Amino acid sequence: KYTPPSKPLLTNDVYDLLIIAPSEFSDALQPLVEHKNSHNVKTILVTTAEIYGGTYFTPQGRDDAEKIKYFIKDAIEEWGIKYVMLVGGLTSLISGQEWYVPVVYVHNEDTSEPKYISDLYYADIYDADGNFSSWDTNDNGVYGEWRMTGKDKIDGYPDVYVGRLACRNVKEVQTVVNKIITYESTPSDPSWFKRLILAGGDTFNDISGHNYLEGEVATQQTADYLSGKGFEPIKLWWSLGNLKQSNVVSEISKGAGFVHFSGHGSPGMWMAKDFTQDPHGKYILGLDVYHMPMLSNSGEYPVVVIGGCHNSMFNATFLDSTIGCIKSLTGSLTWYWMPIPESFGWWIVKAQKGGAIASFGCTGLGYGTIGDSNDDGIPDCIQYLLGWLEVHFFEQYGVENVDILGEMWGNAVTGYANLFPPMDDKTDLKTIEEWAFLGDPSLKIGGYSS
Repeated sequence: KYTPPSKPLLTNDVYDLLIIAPSEFSDALQPLVEHKNSHNVKTILVTTAEIYGGTYFTPQGRDDAEKIKYFIKDAIEEWGIKYVMLVGGLTSLISGQEWYVPVVYVHNEDTSEPKYISDLYYADIYDADGNFSSWDTNDNGVYGEWRMTGKDKIDGYPDVYVGRLACRNVKEVQTVVNKIITYESTPSDPSWFKRLILAGGDTFNDISGHNYLEGEVATQQTADYLSGKGFEPIKLWWSLGNLKQSNVVSEISKGAGFVHFSGHGSPGMWMAKDFTQDPHGKYILGLDVYHMPMLSNSGEYPVVVIGGCHNSMFNATFLDSTIGCIKSLTGSLTWYWMPIPESFGWWIVKAQKGGAIASFGCTGLGYGTIGDSNDDGIPDCIQYLLGWLEVHFFEQYGVENVDILGEMWGNAVTGYANLFPPMDDKTDLKTIEEWAFLGDPSLKIGGYSS
């Protein structure tokens, strides 16, 4: 079980929400700052230049990411912040690795993926003893190592609720700011908000005696957790024969409070599988980024959870994805199945005429389980790894009555770390590290009542 840091975290109550962004985005973010303050979410916008230059606190840290993390630590201790919104992704849609707000790549290696992005780095401020959690305990400049030669010690528990708007230009900032203000300013109408869209199929091949359709099992568990709130499940399932991209677009366009995709992914698309004809499985396309402009649910935005690999790999670029597609033709291992300028998880949030208010998904390879290894009658696909994390995220709202988005995320991650200590198993650690939260951590689910 988690032992809270010995020192109190919230010593003051000056601000609730800290927004960190480059100065280029300041003007576009000002309406959001005013909106948050009008709803008694005390908000301050601090630019990356102000952090690096020491405008508020003396800069510490070896690189820009660590300087931001130390700033968050100071803001917790001096201002009492609870939420941190990072606003800024890559500076280009085409190529490059220059960031408006830097990312950290963690090196928790497996055979096919040496590193991946983790914004949990910015939330895990303290270790269990209340000291700064550097994620580089051997001090070699490489974050989150888990290799044959050793591993960095990572606490893994969020001490502050962190989400990112991975905006690559001012237009994207304006779009997402407008969506957040619209969402929170208008109390949600149950006619659309109580719709729960569930998409899944047979994620993994069966093992004898346990013929679970994992994607359908997981999304059904989500429906069960939200049933007490009166949500109407809209099931787009392989077994029902209605899991088609046209149906996914049509249903999201009617509005929804939540969407849960459970299956497979790549940076540009989400899919389910059908194993009836092929032991390797036939992919069923659920949604790709090039159909997201067809989403027409303006003002009726769901929170979207995406179960699959790489859907929220928000460092994707057009050049990298094109090269990846070319490599795939030669048999090389690649995550890209189509050229894309931005990832699925971010594209659905920054969509202008519809899409999501926030998304959760993997920046790397996602992990799931099959069968019922402990013979308790509960499918392992919802007892371990991403399946556990996804359904217990929905439990926070449906059962625990948590209605702030960042707290839903933070409580789910904390619950996972309590059950599966991060330093005991590298896959459990990766599960919480790679689960990207693209959205506003202070978001009031369903909006504020008038």
